[in-house]
Formats: sequence, structure tokens, C-alpha cells
Amino acid sequence: MGKFIVSVSLAIFAVIALQPGEKEDKISSFPPTQNQQLYLISDTTADKGKKIYNNACTSCHKDTLQVLAPGLSILSQMSPKSIVAALESGKMRAQGSALSAEEKKAVAEWITGVKLKTYELPKEMFTSFSLPATVNNIRSGWGNNIEGTGFTGTSQAGITEENIGSLKLKWAIPFPEATIMRTRPAIVDNWLIVGSQYGDVAAIDRNTGKIGWIFSTGAAIRGAITVTKKGTAITAYFANFTTTVYAVDVRTGKQLWSVRTGVDAMSSVTGSVTLYNDILYVPLSSTEVGSAVRGDYACCISSGGLAAVQVSTGKLMWQHRVVPPAQATGKRKNGVTTYGPSGAPVWCSPTIDKKRNLVYIGTGQNYSAPASTGSDAIQALDLKTGKLKWSFQATQNDMYNVACPFFENCPDKKSPDFDFGMAPIVMKRSKGKDILVVGQKAGIVWGIDPDNGKPVWQTRVGKGGKLGGLHWGMATDGKLIYAANADNAVALELSDTSLKASPGIYALKPDDGSIVWKTATPCANPKVCMAFNSAAPAVIPGIVFAGSTDGKMRAYQSSTGEIIWEYDSNKSYGEINGFKARGGSIDGPPPVIDNGMLFFNSGYGMFGQAPGNMLLAFEVEKK
Repeated sequence: MGKFIVSVSLAIFAVIALQPGEKEDKISSFPPTQNQQLYLISDTTADKGKKIYNNACTSCHKDTLQVLAPGLSILSQMSPKSIVAALESGKMRAQGSALSAEEKKAVAEWITGVKLKTYELPKEMFTSFSLPATVNNIRSGWGNNIEGTGFTGTSQAGITEENIGSLKLKWAIPFPEATIMRTRPAIVDNWLIVGSQYGDVAAIDRNTGKIGWIFSTGAAIRGAITVTKKGTAITAYFANFTTTVYAVDVRTGKQLWSVRTGVDAMSSVTGSVTLYNDILYVPLSSTEVGSAVRGDYACCISSGGLAAVQVSTGKLMWQHRVVPPAQATGKRKNGVTTYGPSGAPVWCSPTIDKKRNLVYIGTGQNYSAPASTGSDAIQALDLKTGKLKWSFQATQNDMYNVACPFFENCPDKKSPDFDFGMAPIVMKRSKGKDILVVGQKAGIVWGIDPDNGKPVWQTRVGKGGKLGGLHWGMATDGKLIYAANADNAVALELSDTSLKASPGIYALKPDDGSIVWKTATPCANPKVCMAFNSAAPAVIPGIVFAGSTDGKMRAYQSSTGEIIWEYDSNKSYGEINGFKARGGSIDGPPPVIDNGMLFFNSGYGMFGQAPGNMLLAFEVEKK
């Protein structure tokens, strides 16, 4: 899938990267990082680290069907700091006991391709953390609720058409060395609980931007944080890129439990966990979409899926594989064995239908032949057992990985990569009948009958492509569906010349999918402007908020599509707390609106978009 994101994962405030214009030395040996910045590691250190890994680690940590320990492709996305910690005091301390401090550092740097270098945050960035005994304001998850609507009501939002003109920047903080900002904060009373590109979760004071506590996982947090309370206990749940799910006590910032949920060595998590009835549903994607670019890689064996975890114990309840375990299908000319079926990753967040006791997921394309019926599909699973109830496949025979179209592991040079990459939405039509709405990277919005998985209507809003079409999400206020169409020129589907690219925000009727209004993504100079609406929108009564890849956050009047407020975040914010502060593209998660404040990320350094490291907070004028 075009959404495959790989980033070198470090602790949140860790490594010094090369800046644009500086010399980029080649990283020694495999695995090369696919981050957009390179790090200086000496050949001597790399050779030592590689030797240690091959002698002591490779038997368990392989990208193969035979083992379930995290494969090398997953380990390479962790931070060197977290790998050293695992060898010193974590799960690998027995294996690490035979290594010197220098050897642990060498193997960590070779695995990640990143030089281990840490520094302290200034004291000025911190404040004391506390919560009252009774906490009433908790809001979390990718779409604000288990139905995934992305809606916030008037009393909770505190922003209206009347006061939005007074919305001003309150504070801005940089995540040092970050290039991609793609996690959605949760709100707990006076605090934001925020994940990071580098595997840390921080509690940040919503009024000042100061840090209350930091919890480190060592691998990227790419989705939203989910928070729940029982009595006075308040717990945050999230998964990092390695598929490890964490439960953290929000009052203390301490871990309660953790469990790895992946079904394969290359399983990863790019979406958000969803909590319902004390069960945590974890979407599983895979790194193999990128590993396949290597001609010597035996492609492909992994499957997308969904895992269920019992939150009271942290125990894995069940795992659902979208495709069955891969089998050998032949050999290529270079002697490398081929495998299939594979792929169908679940990039998005699960959606709960409590009326039908179902959880819905969207799947991606197959990575290798043969094609399966579970790819490019919406699937409905039983909440308690994970049993597949129905599956709707929108695009058949879609087989793609990043070897396409030029390299050996490409299964089909003409496949379009038409994932369902966003979380489905459960809502009602005008006469009260339920409908499941979801957008596809083909540029199509689907209305699906949740009872049987059959399409009720479909509406094309864009040309579609490997970067969307409908990429990250939609939102609804119960009246209309608000769809963000990317039609990113970098990766448009060109097979149908009759379709024109049409990036922008669209409003559709849930009854029949008819378009009520559309507002093109503004762009002063189309020849140089990367203006696409890829990020998921959020909606409050009267207003739709949506960010664009050129760094603009806009507010649209929900009845007409008129732009009534705009802020350009793609700029330098100078130096904050001693760190360079820079906004960039807005992509990925929707903004958060709560009690007169607006929070969103700025920076998405992938696919030619503008990197950045900002979390921004806005507030309407108080009377």
C-alpha cells in the first residue's frame, strides 16, 4: 500500500540527525533505514554490530514464517536506546548479559542504522503532573467514539461559527528531531496524552504545552491514544509499531502491562486500538510491503489482521488473519522461493457496531500472488470470537508492493493499490436505518449494509491512486458525510484518462451518497503547490476541520463548504526550548476539538511532503 511509512524509531527526544545540505555518508550494510535522514555510523561499529547480531540474534529474529519473534525489519524501526535497554534490563537481558556496553551499543546501532546519542530536555519543558480524584473530561480514540464518526458536540467543542474568528495560536511545541507527526492526542482533564514518532508517550498540559510525564516504548506510536476510567483508575492504551500493546496508568505514567499481538514476524501497527467492553481491538499491518523491494527477499508471507486483548489481564484473546498462512508458490530465476497469498494489511482503526456485536476493519492489497478474497475489503468480525461474519471486496486481484513496477518481486505491474485505509463509520440514514460508510483509495465512498456487507450505494469523488483517493478518513455529524479526497499527484491512478484529479472536501448524503457540496483544496500555484486533503477531517456542529498537505488547517461551513477560517502551519517557529521548531504538511490523524481549543500536528516528511515536528494548540477568545 502507498501508505507504508517507515521511520527510524528513537526515544522521543533522542538522536541528532543530519540537516538538509549536510554530507550524507552511506550507512554500512543491511538493514538500511528508509527514513528520510541518514545517520553517521562508522564501518567498524557496523561490522561489529552485524557480527554480534548474526551470531547471537538471527536465529530468533528472522523475517520468516517459522518464528513469531519480531523480525529484523521490525527491530530496525526501533530506537537504539530501546534495544540497549532491552539487552540491559528488559526481555533480552539474559542474552545481553554476555555483551559489553560497547557491544550492546554496536548491535543496536547496526540494527537501526542510527547512531546512539542522547541528551537531556531542559527543566523548563516540564511541570508537575496531577489529576483530581474525579475526572469527567476524557476523550480519546481515532474517531472520538467506537462508531468512528469524528464528531464533537457543541457543549464539548466550545467552538462555534460565531466565535471561530477569534481562534488564535495559544502555544506551539516541537518534538525534537521528529519529521513525521501522525498521532492523535487523547484528552484527560487538563492534559493531552500524546504519542510520538520515536516511541514515547507524553502527558502535556493543555494550557501551557509543558510536559508532566514521559513513558518510553522505543518504537513509533502511529495512531491515537485510547483512555478509559474505572472508578478513580484512569488507563491509557496504545500500540507501538512492533505490535506491542501497552496499558499505562495515566495518574503515574507507569506501565501496568504489555503484550505483543502480531501474527507474523513482520507484523506492525500503524492504526489505533479501539476499546469496547473491556476488550482492546488491535489492527495489524505489515512491513513486508517495503521489504519486497529487495530482489533477494522471499516475498511474501505476512498477513494483515486484528487482535483482541483482555484489558483486565493484558492477555491475548484471539487473532484474526485476513489471508491464510502463505505457502511456497515457486522459484524466481535467481533461485529465491516465492510465497503467497500475503498482505491485505489492516492500516486503519477498528470500528465497533454494538447493536450487531461486530467489529469492522478495512484491508489493503495483496503483496504477492495468488490474490485473495480478503484484500481491498471491508470485513465484519464477531466481537468475542473474531469469527468472520461477512466480507465485502471492492477491488479484486489487487497485488502490489514497493517493488512495483520495476523490480523482481512485483506481482502485477498494473495493480492499482486500492486499499481501504480508513476506519469505517457506523451511522444512521434519515429514516433511522443503519449504514456503514467508508472511503477507498480508488476515490470512491461506499455505503454498505451492515447486516450483510452488500453495497447500498457508491459515489466517486476522485480519481484515486496509491496515496488516495480517500486515504485517512471521513467524518459525520449525522446529517452529512464529510470526505477528504487526496488525489495526490505523486501517485495518481492513470489507467482511466476520463477521470480527473479533484482533491478537496466533499459533503455527501448518507441516504444515497449524492454530493451536496464540494470545495477544492485551495492552491495559489498548482505547478508548485502540494495541496491535497489526505488527513482525516473532524466535525463539530456547523464546522468541518480539515488539514492539507501544504500545511493549512481550514474550517469549512458544514452546510455550504465555505472556508471560514484558515491557518498556515508550514513555516518556521524559530527555536523553542532550545530546539528547532518547524511546521510542515498536515497528514494522517484528524484534529482534536475540546472546550474552546483546537489541537493538531504539523509535519509529514514522506512522499515528497514537508517534514515538521510541531504540536499546535489554538484557543477561542474567552469572554
